[in-house]
Amino acid sequence: MMPRPLLGEISLYHRLNRGKERGKVKNMEFFRRKELKEVRPDSRKHQDWGVVNLNTDLGIGRLRSQCLQLKTQSYILSFLTPRCFRLMENHSSISEFFLQGISGFPEQQQLLYGLFLCMYLVTLTGNVLIILAIGSDPHLHTPMYFFLANLSFADMGLISSTVTKMLFNVQTQHHTISYTGCLIQMYFFLMFGDLDSFFLAVMAYDRYVAICRPLHYSTIMSARFCVLMLALCWVLTNVVALTHTLLMARLSFCVSGEIAHFFCDITPVLKLSCSDTHINELMVFALGGTVLMVPFVSIVISYIHIVFAVLRVRTPGGGTKAFSTCSSHLCVVCVFYGTLFSAYLCPPSVVSVEKDIAAAAVYTVVTPMLNPFIYSLRNKDMKGALKRLLCSRRIFSS
Repeated sequence: MMPRPLLGEISLYHRLNRGKERGKVKNMEFFRRKELKEVRPDSRKHQDWGVVNLNTDLGIGRLRSQCLQLKTQSYILSFLTPRCFRLMENHSSISEFFLQGISGFPEQQQLLYGLFLCMYLVTLTGNVLIILAIGSDPHLHTPMYFFLANLSFADMGLISSTVTKMLFNVQTQHHTISYTGCLIQMYFFLMFGDLDSFFLAVMAYDRYVAICRPLHYSTIMSARFCVLMLALCWVLTNVVALTHTLLMARLSFCVSGEIAHFFCDITPVLKLSCSDTHINELMVFALGGTVLMVPFVSIVISYIHIVFAVLRVRTPGGGTKAFSTCSSHLCVVCVFYGTLFSAYLCPPSVVSVEKDIAAAAVYTVVTPMLNPFIYSLRNKDMKGALKRLLCSRRIFSS
């Protein structure tokens, strides 16, 4: 049993604590009323103290929620702002690229400028003459010359998409290209280069049908089929070029660097990226290999059938005459694919920047320039059409 004085002391202690707690509560209520009077002068209208407490509790809750939202927003901004500035810095740092050009020696720039300007003008003149000759001569309104006219147009687009910028840079001595201009140049270069490959494959199939299945030629190579093949070539090449361009546009370039080429090709531009380029390299291997190899394999298969068909011809001179219609096309195929494979399918140990630039100059400049000469000099129908075109122009001018 606890003695009575000790129990009394404990009870007195509890009473004092309760009094202190009540005093604290009264002080809190006093200060809350005072704050309400300062903040809301018309709080006297609220006769019920419970209503005032409810309103203040709701106000405090709203303030807490707003504070929480502000803290969240400030955290998000502090997290995203450095990254946004980093992206802006990346994009601002790639406002332009530096193109190495066709040669790194300044003393050779003017000589190469004159040479490439002459080749560019000759290419445009020759291909325009072929298109006008085919369009003006009814005898040449056949599937073979229909695709030849489209091939000439693709050659003009290929050389214009690469050489014009290089000539402009040499003339102005500013070897730069904007980021947007680089992507645009890449798109048109890929599109017209792939068009050349597809048109050569379609022309090889045309020769296969003409030599191996001559009785069904007009039925197979109808106008509707030719237009369908032409539309398919344009659609496929545009899809491939757009895919590569969009994949390139998603990359980040931390430092504005020098493109080791005289135009924006895929591989030199990928080397400047600081992003992950595995998807781009995979698409270059998949789409690029398909666009190059499928037409090439189709051409090889077509000419294998043509060679066997020519060997079966027993008429003296018949096989030679049949194969002579393919000689111009075969020369263009050898020049185009020979330079293309040397530029893109050589092992890395053999490839160098100078060899890449030389091979690219051949298939983007030399091949489009040679095509009009090959088809006009080795084709009697084309030579006759060109003579009639030039004679009619002279008569009209006089």
